[in-house]
Amino acid sequence: MRTDPPQSTPARLTATAAAKLPRLILVSVGLIYILAGLFYRDPWKTDDVTGLATMLTALSGQAHAWLLPQVGHLAQAQDGPLVTWVGATFIALLRPLLEIFFTPLNAAIIASRLPNILWFAILASSIWYGTYLLGRRREAQPLALPFGGEPNERDYGRMLADAALLLIVATVGIIWRMHETSEVPAVIACQALAFYAVARMLDHPVSGAITLGVAIGAGFLARGWLGSLPLMLATVFILLPGGPLAHIKKWLFVSALIAGSLILLWWIPARTFGPYWTSSWLIWSEDAFSWPSARAWLNIARDLPWFLWPTWPLALLALWRWRDWFAAPHMRIPLSFALGALLALLASSDPFEPEYSTLAVPSAVLAAFALPTLRRGVVNTLDWFAMMCFSLTAATVWLGWIALQSGWPAQISANIARQTAGIHIHVAWPATAIAILGTLGWIALVRWRLRNHPAGLWRGTVLSAGGLLTTWLLLATLWMPALDYVRSYRGVSASLAHALEQSREPGECIRTQGLGSGQRASFLVFNQIEFTFDGECPLLLQQLDIDSGEADQPSPAGHHILWQGRRGPDRHEMFRLVRITPAP
Repeated sequence: MRTDPPQSTPARLTATAAAKLPRLILVSVGLIYILAGLFYRDPWKTDDVTGLATMLTALSGQAHAWLLPQVGHLAQAQDGPLVTWVGATFIALLRPLLEIFFTPLNAAIIASRLPNILWFAILASSIWYGTYLLGRRREAQPLALPFGGEPNERDYGRMLADAALLLIVATVGIIWRMHETSEVPAVIACQALAFYAVARMLDHPVSGAITLGVAIGAGFLARGWLGSLPLMLATVFILLPGGPLAHIKKWLFVSALIAGSLILLWWIPARTFGPYWTSSWLIWSEDAFSWPSARAWLNIARDLPWFLWPTWPLALLALWRWRDWFAAPHMRIPLSFALGALLALLASSDPFEPEYSTLAVPSAVLAAFALPTLRRGVVNTLDWFAMMCFSLTAATVWLGWIALQSGWPAQISANIARQTAGIHIHVAWPATAIAILGTLGWIALVRWRLRNHPAGLWRGTVLSAGGLLTTWLLLATLWMPALDYVRSYRGVSASLAHALEQSREPGECIRTQGLGSGQRASFLVFNQIEFTFDGECPLLLQQLDIDSGEADQPSPAGHHILWQGRRGPDRHEMFRLVRITPAP
C-alpha cells in the first residue's frame, strides 16, 4: 500500500459544480427530517416504548433505577444507561412545563423525545465538519484543470460536506430509528462524533483525542460492546502502518484514558449495587456475539442493501475509484469505520437494524467522495432515478390513504382494512394540509431540477434527501393515526387497567406468563401496571399466541378468566387475565 499519494486523482470538478448550497436548505432539511413523526404519537413496541419505560422507572424512585436501567421490577440488563439518563433528565426538567398543555403521560412522552433532536444535531454537525476537514485536504482535491477553473479547497470541502449530510438524511434504514426513544439514535450520533474526532486529530490531535475518548465511552454507555467495539476496531485500522494517524498515535492514550474512565465510572458502582443486573448484562454481552453463521450472513445480505440505500452503491464506487488512495485520510478514515462496523456486524449473533446503523455514517461519507468522480451523464441518470423513484413512493402513499378514506381502489382498500380492523376512519385536516404542502414542495423541487439544470454536484443528493423526506412526511401526517392504531398498546392497556380496578383485591400482586418486554413496558407506561415474579400471586396475565391455538384451549382447573383482550388489528397475540384459586 502506498504511503505517498499519487499525483493524479479520480476527482474531476469545476468551480461551478462546487457552488454553495444555500444554508437555509440544509437547515430546513434537518428540521423537517427530525421533527416529522417525532411527536403526536404513542411509543411503539419494542425498543421505543422500552426506552421510555426505563426513563419513567428511573424517575419513580425505585432503588438504583438511575444506575441500572429497569422496566418496573424487570432488569433491562442490556445496552447501557446513557439513553435512560438523558431521557429521564429531559422528562424531569420539562414535564412540569409541558403538563400545562398536555396530560402527564403525553407530557412525559413529548419530553422523552426531545433528546432525539440532540442526537440528530450531533450526527449532522459531526458528519458535516468531519467530511469538510477531510475534503479540504490536499490529497482529496480534484485534478487541476489545464486552464484553471477547478474549485478551491474550501469550496470543494464544503460541497462534499453538504453531500455527506444530505446522503445520511437520504439513508432509508435509519429514518425511523432516529425517531425512536431507544439507544439507536445515540449510537449513530457516537459513530459520527468519533468520525469527526479522528478527522480533527489530523490537525488538532489533543482536542480530537479528547473527543474520540468521549465518543467511545458514550458508545459503550449507550449500547455496551455493540456500541463501542466498532469504534475501537476502526481506531486500530487507522493506526496500521501507513495510516494517516500513525505519527500521532501517542495521543490515543488520552482517548483510551477518557473512554476507560467513563466506562469504569459507571461499571464500578453498577457492579457494587447491582450484582444480579451486571451479571445479566455480562451474559447479554456474551450472547450478543457468536461465531459467524450462514443464516445471519444471509439475513445481512438480504436486509443491508435496503437499509443503506442509496449510499452503499456510491460507497463501493468510491472505493474503486479511489483504490490507489487508501492511505490518504479521506479514504482511510471512513473506510476504517466501515470495516470496524462490518466486522462487529458479522460477529453479531442476531444482527438487525441497530447493528446495521453503525454502517450508515461511513457509508454516507464514502458516497460523498464518489460524487466528484462521476461523469455528468451518470449524475443525470441518478437524478432521474431519484425523481421517478420518490415520485412513485409519494403517489403510492397518497393512493393508499385515498383507499383508506374512500374504499377505492377496492382491492387496495380491502388489504388495508385487514391490517387496520376496528380503526375509526377520519380526515385530520391540519395533517392533510401539511401533507399537501410537502407534496407541492416535492413537485417544485422536481420542476426546479428539470427547468434550471443546476450545475451544483449536490443536486442529486438534494433530490434523494428531498424525496425521502417527502415520503416520510406523508407517512407521518396522512398515515400516523393508522400507524399509531396498529402499533400502540394504549387501548388494550386501558382495558386491562379497567379490569384490574373491577377484579383486583387490595394488596394483590400480578405475575405474568409469556409476556414480551415491549408489552410489559407498554402496560407500565400507559397505566403504571407493574408485574412481579412472585409465583404465589393470585392474578396471572398471560400472553397467548392465537396462531398456535393457545387462546382456544380450555383453562386449567382453578383458573378463572377475569378478562381477555387484544389490539384490534393484531391477529396473532391475545392477553388473558386469570385468577388462580389454589386446589383444596
